[in-house]
Amino acid sequence: MDLHFGDSKPTDEERAAVDALLGPPESSWEGADRSDADLRWARGGRAARDRRDLLLPGLHALSDRVGWISEGGLGYLCRRLTVPPAEAYGVATFYAMFSMKPRPATVLHVCTDLACAAAGADALCAGAEERLGGGVGVERSPCLGLCERAPAALAVRAGDPVRTAVAAPATVDEAVRAARSPDSAPEEPPAAMAVPQAGRADLVLLRRVGVVDPASLDDYRAHGGYAALRRAFALGPAGVIREVTDSGLVGRGGAAFPTGRKWQATASQPDHPHYLVCNADESEPGTFKDRVLMEGDPYALVEAMTIAAYATGAHKGYLYLRGEYPRSLRRLEHAIGQARARGFLGDDVLGQGYAFDIEIRRGAGAYICGEETALFNSIEGYRGEPRSKPPFPVEKGLFGKPTVENNVETLVNVLPILTMGAPAYAAIGTERSTGPKLYCVSGSVARPGVYELPFGATLGELLELAGVREGLRAVLLGGAAGGFVRPDELDIPLTFEGTRQAGTTLGSGVVMAFDDSVPLPRLLLRIAEFFREESCGQCVPCRVGTVRQEEALRRIAERTGAAAADDIALLREVGRAMRDASICGLGQTAWNAVESAIDRLGAYA
Repeated sequence: MDLHFGDSKPTDEERAAVDALLGPPESSWEGADRSDADLRWARGGRAARDRRDLLLPGLHALSDRVGWISEGGLGYLCRRLTVPPAEAYGVATFYAMFSMKPRPATVLHVCTDLACAAAGADALCAGAEERLGGGVGVERSPCLGLCERAPAALAVRAGDPVRTAVAAPATVDEAVRAARSPDSAPEEPPAAMAVPQAGRADLVLLRRVGVVDPASLDDYRAHGGYAALRRAFALGPAGVIREVTDSGLVGRGGAAFPTGRKWQATASQPDHPHYLVCNADESEPGTFKDRVLMEGDPYALVEAMTIAAYATGAHKGYLYLRGEYPRSLRRLEHAIGQARARGFLGDDVLGQGYAFDIEIRRGAGAYICGEETALFNSIEGYRGEPRSKPPFPVEKGLFGKPTVENNVETLVNVLPILTMGAPAYAAIGTERSTGPKLYCVSGSVARPGVYELPFGATLGELLELAGVREGLRAVLLGGAAGGFVRPDELDIPLTFEGTRQAGTTLGSGVVMAFDDSVPLPRLLLRIAEFFREESCGQCVPCRVGTVRQEEALRRIAERTGAAAADDIALLREVGRAMRDASICGLGQTAWNAVESAIDRLGAYA
C-alpha cells in the first residue's frame, strides 16, 4: 500500500465519524477551515497528543461507519490526534478486524477455530461465499467465543449505527440471512442457554444467570446485588484486600497469581493515579465463560470492578472488551449507564465520598492483547505488543501508573468472598485451589456450555455432566495454549496443582472433547496456524518459531512414523526455543498442545 496521506482527503462520512468521537476540530491544525488566528499560532497540539489513547476508538469509528479505513480517513484521524501516520498505520494493521483495503460494507466473519472447525466451519465458509458472491465479504475468523453453539458466524454491517447479527449454530441459510439482513436476523438465545446448570441453588458465580433480567438494576439488587460493595465500604480498602487474600483467590485467566497480593502491591504504590483494568478480551480458542457472565449478569462485573478499584485506590477503570462480542458491549453499556444514573458509579458512589467510573474500550481482534502489558499498549493507542518486565504493572502499568489487571471471572469471584466471608469461600474447593471454577466445555459433548464446579472435581465428572459422546479420542485442556489428555486420564483432578502434577494445565478453564471423527493432524495444524497468525512478531523466538512449527506440521500432516521423525525432532527443538526465550506467554505456550499430542496421544506415530 502506498501511503500518501497528504494527498488523500477524508470523505464527509469519515469526518463525521471521527468528529462524533472527538468533537469538531478547533483549528486548521486539526482539520478545520483555516482562520487568521491559525496563521499566527498553533493550537491544540499538546491537548491532542494527550488523547493518543483515543486512536483505537477512532479506528473503530472509521471502520464502523464505512467498513474499512482509507488513507484519507486515517490521515484525518492522525491530524486530530497529532499521531504520525506511519504509527497509526502500524496500529491499524495490527488488528484482524480492521481492513486498510476497500471491502464491502457488510462482512461475514466465520469462525474456523477448533470447535467450529470440528463442527463443519469449512463447509459453512464455502457455502456462504458461493451464495453471497461479491456483495458481502466472507472472512475466516479466529475463535468468536461462541464455542457452545459451533459453528458460528458474525455479520457486521457498517453504517450509522453499525449493525451486527450472530448466527450460531449456523447453517449456510442462517449465515446468509444474517449477512443480508442483520436487523431481521433471529435474536440470539439468552445467556442462560449456555449454562446447562442454570437455576441450580448451589451455584455461586452463575446463580443469577437466567434468574435475573440482565437489563434491570432493580432485579439485580433484589437478588443480592450491591451487598458486596456495601460490605466493602464497611471494611475499608485494607479490609477488602485482607478478605481477598485470606480467601486464597488466584487469577482465573491462566496465570493463577494470588489476587490479594496483586491488589496489595498496587494499593501500596505512592505514585498516583492508580488504574483498574478488566481484561474481557478472552480470545483463547474454546473460552466463552466471561462472555456468558457479561451477557447474563453484567451488573455483577460493574459491582466487582467498583470493589477492586476501591480496594486499590483507583478512580478510573477500563473494561477492555473483545471486539467480537457485540451483545456483551450492549449489555455492559446499558449496565454502566444505569449504575451511573443511580449513583453506583460517578463522583460519589453510594454516598460514600468515593469517586469511580468505568470506560469501555473495544478490542479489534488480537489474541496477544490478552497479555496484560499488550492490553495496556492497546488502550494507550499503540500496537498491542507485550512489554518487558520489570517494571511490573503494579508499579508502572497503564499510562505508566500503578495498575491492577484482572479478568472477568476473577473479579466476579470477589462478590461471594465479601458476602459469604473469606473462610466460607476458602472452604469451597481444595486447600491450594479455593473457590468455584468455571469451565468452558465444547466439542464432542451433548450439552456444551459453561459449567461451575468447586475446584477438585475430576475431568471425568465434568464430562459426565456435559454428556461426553461415544468414541472420545482426546480432551484439550486450557485451549490452544493448553495440552491434550487421553480418554484413560479422566480422573485428573481439576485443580492448579492436580493438572500440573498430571503434566498438563488448567489454563483459563477450556475443556474441548474430540471424538474419532476429528482428524488430529488437521487440528494440530489449525493450532499452529492460530499461533502464527496471532504472534505480534516482536521477539524472534515466537515470530520465527511459530512459522517453523506450522511449516513442519504441514509437511508431516499426511506422514507418520519414520518419515516424520526429522520434522518431529525439529518441532521439539523449535518448541524448546519458543518456551525458553519468548517474551510473553504466547510464544512460551505455542508448542504445548503439539507436544502433548505427540507424547500423550501418539500423534504421527
